[in-house]
Amino acid sequence: MCNGQGVWDEIYLHLPPLWIRIFAMTDNPSLYELMGGEAGLRALVKRFYDIMDSAPETAKIRSLHLTSLDNAREKLFMFLSGWSGGPPLYMEKIGQPRLRLRHLPFLIGDQERNEWLWCMGKALDETSIPGETIEMLKERFGQIADNMRNRPIGL
Repeated sequence: MCNGQGVWDEIYLHLPPLWIRIFAMTDNPSLYELMGGEAGLRALVKRFYDIMDSAPETAKIRSLHLTSLDNAREKLFMFLSGWSGGPPLYMEKIGQPRLRLRHLPFLIGDQERNEWLWCMGKALDETSIPGETIEMLKERFGQIADNMRNRPIGL
């Protein structure tokens, strides 16, 4: 694997973790199901953007978005649906996620990463998702957020 900038890292980070893909081959519930299916995922995304839109602690990351967050909400929902083992809505409507490439126009450093993770952490903590699943999601989102940085670490 490359050091965070290579094509394999780009592909790897946008696949569900291996255990999610293995669970999909068993009778165990998928991450999508553990997150509450469509309704649970939509509620998480709505709360995430509500927090971003209202918390002064997230002014920097909020400024990177359009005035209306409707489009961002729908894209994050579609991405997370497929990523978590649900319907691959993003792939069907938009194509390959290519998260890093799609975020390159925005300057993302430590502050933006931390603000995004703060919003997601608060939103996750307010859900009825099982605690061990929340902890796994926070770890995974942290890895993805690390990869979105396109400014030197420390900026």
